[in-house]
Amino acid sequence: MSDQIQPEDETAAAPSEPAAVPSPDSPPPTSDQVKLALRKVKDPELNLNIIDLGLVYEITVDGSDVQVDMTLTSPGCPAGPQITGDVERAVKAMPGVSSVNITIVWEPFWTPDKIEPRVRAYMGL
Repeated sequence: MSDQIQPEDETAAAPSEPAAVPSPDSPPPTSDQVKLALRKVKDPELNLNIIDLGLVYEITVDGSDVQVDMTLTSPGCPAGPQITGDVERAVKAMPGVSSVNITIVWEPFWTPDKIEPRVRAYMGL
């Protein structure tokens, strides 16, 4: 019989990482940092990020509070709740953020013209 140590089963579930908790020592993010984080949020129907789609109109950072004014592709957008939930999670996960307020606005109304020009060209629009 061999005394060799068997490698651990790599398929075993890794322990889950704790959720990011803002440190009181973390400086608040800049609006550009929030914008960068929001590039990870995709419209699930179009599979494009909400920044390139032109859905985010304004980002305001006031201390550790972040305000995001955004729209959806249509008032009846079925992915709206998923997108806003993803926005909230992405911003709250940032160091220095204690609260996120998302306001859905309809003026100006979103049109494909708001899509980033290079993405519009890629889409053939």
